[in-house]
Amino acid sequence: MPDTRFFETSEPMALADIAIIAGATLADLSAGGSRIASVTPLGRALRDSVTFFSDRRYISDLKATLAQACFVPAAFVDDLPNGCVALVAGNPHAAFALAADKLYSPRVHTGEQAIHSSVELEDGVVLSPGVVIGPGARIGSGTWIGANTVIGPGVVIGRHCRIGPNASIGFSLIGDRVHILAGAAIGEAGFGVTVGKDGAIDVPQLGRVILQDGVTVGANSCVDRGAWEDTVIGENSKLDNQVQIAHNVRIGRNCMFAAQVGISGSTVVGDGAVFGGRAGFADHLTIGAGARIAACAGVMKDVPAGETWCGTPARPIRRFMRETAWLARSAQARKGEKQE
Repeated sequence: MPDTRFFETSEPMALADIAIIAGATLADLSAGGSRIASVTPLGRALRDSVTFFSDRRYISDLKATLAQACFVPAAFVDDLPNGCVALVAGNPHAAFALAADKLYSPRVHTGEQAIHSSVELEDGVVLSPGVVIGPGARIGSGTWIGANTVIGPGVVIGRHCRIGPNASIGFSLIGDRVHILAGAAIGEAGFGVTVGKDGAIDVPQLGRVILQDGVTVGANSCVDRGAWEDTVIGENSKLDNQVQIAHNVRIGRNCMFAAQVGISGSTVVGDGAVFGGRAGFADHLTIGAGARIAACAGVMKDVPAGETWCGTPARPIRRFMRETAWLARSAQARKGEKQE
């Protein structure tokens, strides 16, 4: 379930009501009174939850799900296990998003107090003018927070951290000795979008951000919270300015990212990887430990550990250099032919 420090949960809802909200058809009307307390991904579904299925690659998960109900295309209703009620939907992901949006809502900081009365500050915390801290947040000793920074409800920040001015931190657990520079946004919603009958729908992002000890996040960089899993940056990894880390990304220890690197959702990066400026990555990739990615590379495939890749689409550097040399020779030869 989503972390209750960051999300409020509604009362359990009747399955018939969820079907109406999501625009789905309840296959077994007699099950309409069953109560649903949560939404969960297919492979982690609990008995009192509703999940969804939209990709045949996960058919084995569908057949084994423990969920009480599942949004599913009509063609796959018979693949549901006994006890799991079918909610037939043209776009199960969109239906799931509408249900999740009704069951969960992000906690917010309201009222006139800039620093909520429930905030816990250890000795030696320094708050600059204009800092806002939401209910239930905790900040460790020796941490300095710059002017006009906003710390959301439930956020935990460790000891001896430095948070620059005009930063925004929500839905996050932050270790010791973390540096977050001016204007960084940590924990905003990841870019989860699907299409419903009335157009694009934002899919609720119910995960967190975890920044381990010693991490640095550069000015105006963004680290999005997970869609369901956490977005994690490992110990002592360093992000330059204007870096984008999307939802569910998991970065190992001692990685380095130059300015304007962009990592798409659910990519996994091994320890000690180094990325040059403006390198971009497709989603659901695995970048091996110690890999090196040249500036402006466009990475669309998994990169093995220890290799150096460059170019767009990115490939191993020796192959890239051979191809570049061949193109140069070919161009020179054609130039010579035209001169003759």
